[in-house]
Amino acid sequence: MSKPTDGRLVWNHSTHIPGLIPILERLCQQNGIMTVTPAVIGRVKGHAPQMKLRVSVPIRGGYKVIARQGKTVQEVFVLTHLSQDQLENAIAVAMKIA
Repeated sequence: MSKPTDGRLVWNHSTHIPGLIPILERLCQQNGIMTVTPAVIGRVKGHAPQMKLRVSVPIRGGYKVIARQGKTVQEVFVLTHLSQDQLENAIAVAMKIA
């Protein structure tokens, strides 16, 4: 039985960066996170050897987060009432458990 504070992970794409979903599932369990939606996936020139999640820009009701690993990048939309600093801390906690 999940606690009522659990956020929701939306599965609207068949492709995700390998290892991203477990991090997002842990992020959903943090207080203040309402909805996490992985979105557009793409390729970039730079190479990020480790998975990185960076808060990008505020959106209505939350923030856009950029996930990068290797040469792959994926947008993730997080609906939350947390501040940007609080969201960055929640992401750090979700990634540490990995």
